[in-house]
Amino acid sequence: MEIINKTAKVQFFFRPFSPDPGVQMVIFVTFLVMYLTSLSGNATIAVIVHINHSLHTPMYFFLANLAVLEIFYTSSIAPLALANLLSMGKTPVSITGCGTQMFFFVFLGGADCVLLAVMAYDRFVAICYPLRYTLIMSWSLCVEMMVGSLVLGFLLSLPLTILIFHLPFCHNNEIYHFYCDMPAVIRLACGDTHVHRTALYIISFIVLSIPLTLISISYVFIITAILRIRSAEGRHRAFSTCSSHIVVVLLQYGCTSFIYLSPSSSYSPEMGRMVSVVYTFITPILNPLIYSMRNKELKDALRKALRKF
Repeated sequence: MEIINKTAKVQFFFRPFSPDPGVQMVIFVTFLVMYLTSLSGNATIAVIVHINHSLHTPMYFFLANLAVLEIFYTSSIAPLALANLLSMGKTPVSITGCGTQMFFFVFLGGADCVLLAVMAYDRFVAICYPLRYTLIMSWSLCVEMMVGSLVLGFLLSLPLTILIFHLPFCHNNEIYHFYCDMPAVIRLACGDTHVHRTALYIISFIVLSIPLTLISISYVFIITAILRIRSAEGRHRAFSTCSSHIVVVLLQYGCTSFIYLSPSSSYSPEMGRMVSVVYTFITPILNPLIYSMRNKELKDALRKALRKF
């Protein structure tokens, strides 16, 4: 009972990137610019798809939902990170607040990973079964797969978050990170964390390896189908619709796998914090840039929208 009472009163603090206020301010401005760029870029994608009827297809439906997910995903991290950068790590976060941030981060990140697998399936059907595409990818199926992505993210996040925050936290309350990341928080517990680390690894493996396997299988069939296309222009168009998705998948899965699937004995707090910047701030910026640069229909819709203003 005494440990529970101690844990309930715990307040966490985030370790500053640097003890120098000047360096912290530079990092704050960098994070703020990245966050605003991510918000504006992803919001633009979502709005353009919504207002342009020619983009009301399954591919762009999933892309718009990915953009919305990225907005909420980054927003679950950025405000608290920015506040701590300004205060030199003196802004406290309660154990409830830390748990809430962790839940939404894993929930939205897990849904993001599943949605990327759904998008790979959409491209597989479009390229391998073009004549049956509209029949297979019905709007009801698209909505069901989108809702399924969110439900899976929720079901994976909730039990893991509850499990971790049943750990006792005593004296050490400085998180070596800029948000409540699971490996960093588990390191602060003053009890046995073997079960929790195992659960984190298993759920991370499910979230990352299963969708990535499905994506890889989809692209084996996609590439085989593309190579059978006789026209060079046809092959180029088919590759261009997939290349953006491949780049995003490599960025997202590569960085998250490095953090969550590495052995706990080799986990480096400093490296973990730096790599996390990539998939929490940089990847959400790159997603709209990659898709808009590689997609002619999206670029044309964006130009038309800008002309109206």
